Amino acid sequence: MSIPIIGFDEGEALLDWVSFTDALAASHDLPKAEIGDTFLYRDPDTLLSRSAWIDGMGLAVKTANIFPRNPDAGKPMINGSVCLYSDADGTLEALVDFHLVTKWKTAGDSLLGALRLADPDAQEVLIVGAGTVGGSLIEAFSAGFPQAQIRVWNRTGSKAEDLCAQYPGTLPAPDLEPAVRAADIIVTCTMSSDPVIHGGWLRPGQHLNLIGAYRPDMREADDAALRRAKIYCDSFDTTLDHIGEFKIPLTTGTIQRSDVLADFYNLDRFPAYDPAQITLFKNGGGAHLDLMTSHHILQKWKAKA
Repeated sequence: MSIPIIGFDEGEALLDWVSFTDALAASHDLPKAEIGDTFLYRDPDTLLSRSAWIDGMGLAVKTANIFPRNPDAGKPMINGSVCLYSDADGTLEALVDFHLVTKWKTAGDSLLGALRLADPDAQEVLIVGAGTVGGSLIEAFSAGFPQAQIRVWNRTGSKAEDLCAQYPGTLPAPDLEPAVRAADIIVTCTMSSDPVIHGGWLRPGQHLNLIGAYRPDMREADDAALRRAKIYCDSFDTTLDHIGEFKIPLTTGTIQRSDVLADFYNLDRFPAYDPAQITLFKNGGGAHLDLMTSHHILQKWKAKA
């Protein structure tokens, strides 16, 4: 029997955002994942392997290689794939496109957090950042909050305009502070090391959803935002001690571990929307989410076959 190779376009045609978030939620009812990352370096190139094993679901190894000089030769900087293995006997079940898994995992993770915490009748969604992830977020939040006007702010305004031009109905936001104040949901996907969202701009009823920070020295929201908000995340294990969004304020005593109230393994502790509260969700990612996403894609592929 041949092993399925699921490419980007083939996988995209099988998926929709809301049912994917349902699958992510259900996946967290299974035993907690074992996860591990390894890095290999040859300056300036990097090989990253992220592994996860969920009892009852299976195993996945997501491999990404980053060759920064590739764009000069007209080649993608990042390449990779996800290998899915059977939980029963360890045999290879599928190869899934790296970019497909990364897109749906990243945006779907944040959409699940927003669907659980934000105003279900949100009228304004602001996306801060106009890179590749910004485009995925437009797609995801348009599906999850179809009544909302989506706006995009980027430090370089022309990039926000270019991204919005790809998605009719999406509008660029010229100024960050008034756009944050007006939004019901704010989603950040920047590469900033210093906070771009200030807690003084926020108001009760808003939902702040943070994606971009992934290193211990990176943050997208300031101390005031964390102090004012009820805080949640996708995984304690991949956020608290690893990403500056929480690691820095925990070290300085701005927040305590108990202030991060729940992760996706305790979705029943995510409260119903409260217009009197500001909620904050940190998307930390992790190999377990790559496995959950790839497994969902494979199940959709099998149902179609």
